[in-house]
Amino acid sequence: MTGEPDLTPRRLRRARLAIAAVFCVHGTVTGSFATRIPWIQEHASLDAGALGLALACPAVGAALAMPLAGRINHRFGARTALTGLLALWTLSLALPSLATGLPALCLALFGYGIAAGMSDVAMNALGVETENRLGRSIMSSLHGMWSVGALLGSAGGTLAAHAGTDARLHHLLAALLLTAIGLVACRGVLDLRSAPDEEPPPHFALPPRSAVLIGAVGFCAVFAEGASLDWSGVYLKDVLHTDAGLAAASTTAFALTMAVARLAGDRVVDRFGAVRTVRTGGLLATAGGLLVVTAGHPAAALAGFGLIGLGIAVVVPLAFAAAGRSGPAPAQAIAGVATVTYTSGLIAPSAIGAVADASSLLVSFGLVTALAFALVPGAAVLGPKRRSGPRATGSDQQEHTGIRP
Repeated sequence: MTGEPDLTPRRLRRARLAIAAVFCVHGTVTGSFATRIPWIQEHASLDAGALGLALACPAVGAALAMPLAGRINHRFGARTALTGLLALWTLSLALPSLATGLPALCLALFGYGIAAGMSDVAMNALGVETENRLGRSIMSSLHGMWSVGALLGSAGGTLAAHAGTDARLHHLLAALLLTAIGLVACRGVLDLRSAPDEEPPPHFALPPRSAVLIGAVGFCAVFAEGASLDWSGVYLKDVLHTDAGLAAASTTAFALTMAVARLAGDRVVDRFGAVRTVRTGGLLATAGGLLVVTAGHPAAALAGFGLIGLGIAVVVPLAFAAAGRSGPAPAQAIAGVATVTYTSGLIAPSAIGAVADASSLLVSFGLVTALAFALVPGAAVLGPKRRSGPRATGSDQQEHTGIRP
């Protein structure tokens, strides 16, 4: 992609802060929605089964819409595409709480997922381009900012719920505020456009083969993440017979571990490179999984879940970065990886439940442990493509030359 002709260090720092703010806004929407799901369920008069069906719709919408993002990026340019798609995402926060039944909620969440997926691809594509021009790893901390946003949104939603605020009012105000912040943040991101002679991507592009391989690594990490977030509390309560408070704390602790590890992850990646970082993370996550399935005490299980979070935290950011370097159409490759990872996030909770019903939660987390170990050999596909010039990332330089940038 072509773009601004004079990218000074100051301009690049501003762009890096701006895209970090975009990631934070995107995560805040997710956190704001998640905390009001009980209110939405009651308002729409849904039982648990109907709610589960509705909550599958965002992932379906995202998976179907993500391949369209490359065409939008090419047509309008990175900044304009991100501005429009992020605004669509923040405004869609107001839709689910308006639904008064299952069909309306499914439709609202399907649209919510479409906006989520396309804005996710746009911001990750621009994040990768910003990383390339900076010459050092930033994708891990960008995803860390997404986690910070999710925590902020969750905190705001929790306060609104405790105050008894109608979710329709809460989400409308949050949507307007986040849209305003997002529009301001997007003004600072890089203004990149496709070269005049660059062939536009198809309107609906299937993931390239390289993206499928990279996405498979992301799949393993997201599966372990989804399983741990949704089932760690159940595991502590049902298998180790802890009280509800400690069980709930395990989910919060896991999310915090992920956020902190991602915020600190860029320095590790710049020092050791993507491949070694993910291999080491895979070993840590495997050790954590083994600790969980062999734990006889809640403290050991909590430590195991913490190790899983620490080990997988940077895998998805590095998968997006690798996708952006894997071929001539970064947005298309990133869309492919995002589609695979979203699919993993969709099936992980139900797959864990199905395996647990057929056997036990111990066997379910044995599966999580096996997928965590798959990161060790799979890390090889995240290695940087050889490239020259100032757009090589810091991790590229380190892994090619062995010299720390």
